[in-house]
Amino acid sequence: MNIWHLATEIISDLLIIGGIVFWFWGTWPLLGDRSVLFKLHSLTVSDTLGSMAIIMGLLFKIPQEWPLLILALLALALWNTMLGYVLAYCSVRRDVE
Repeated sequence: MNIWHLATEIISDLLIIGGIVFWFWGTWPLLGDRSVLFKLHSLTVSDTLGSMAIIMGLLFKIPQEWPLLILALLALALWNTMLGYVLAYCSVRRDVE
């Protein structure tokens, strides 16, 4: 096992573990007494960052699948961001006349 292979394995594992930590870190505020929008924001941001870190870790582990993983990164960044905006917009009360 050469040094390059060992370094990519360590980086990959750190990214995947970091992504899982982000997932749990964003889930923890759900137990608090803050507003729903604060909980939604912390959950969507940490979910997006955690998932992107995991995909980056997979990119180091299986580089031959880079087109699909890059597509997954782009879709994740756009989809999670837009979903967060839609959920926040739907949660705001508007007076109906």
